[in-house]
Amino acid sequence: MLPDLTQYTWIAWLVLALVFIIIELVTLEFTFLMLAAGSLIGGLGVWLLGGPWWLQIAAAAAVSLVLLFTIRPLLLRALRRSSRLVPSNVDALPGLGARVTRRFEHGAGEVKLDNGETWTAQLAAGSQSADLDVGDRVVVTAVRGATAEVAPAATPTPPSKDVSDA
Repeated sequence: MLPDLTQYTWIAWLVLALVFIIIELVTLEFTFLMLAAGSLIGGLGVWLLGGPWWLQIAAAAAVSLVLLFTIRPLLLRALRRSSRLVPSNVDALPGLGARVTRRFEHGAGEVKLDNGETWTAQLAAGSQSADLDVGDRVVVTAVRGATAEVAPAATPTPPSKDVSDA
């Protein structure tokens, strides 16, 4: 006579949940986490309540589907909302201010960026002023290899005094 294996179904539910959690650690998309929760809540839960094997499978599937379509989208939205794309390295240089450290001759010179780095520089194609002296402010418009493309910074105009204010 064969033993009744349904009394060991709880082991199968735990192993299945453990396998789903391991796969989730590799994928990080919350899909297998929802399947693991469905296995534990639905399958193991119905087993603890004394339900038959087919009801355990149906409950595990139902709980997994509910979690997949309700909780998973909320988790993904929260995860992606907090990971804003921040430019770094060379991608962060355009728009950064700089000061000329070597006079521009024939459109080429040297600048010290506001982040402290010193770069060889070239005037941007649309720049009208080709005579930048040491100390002049420029703005990085692009990076071409190891050369920063710069344009003269717009000089802020001081606010004019209105005689009616006096």
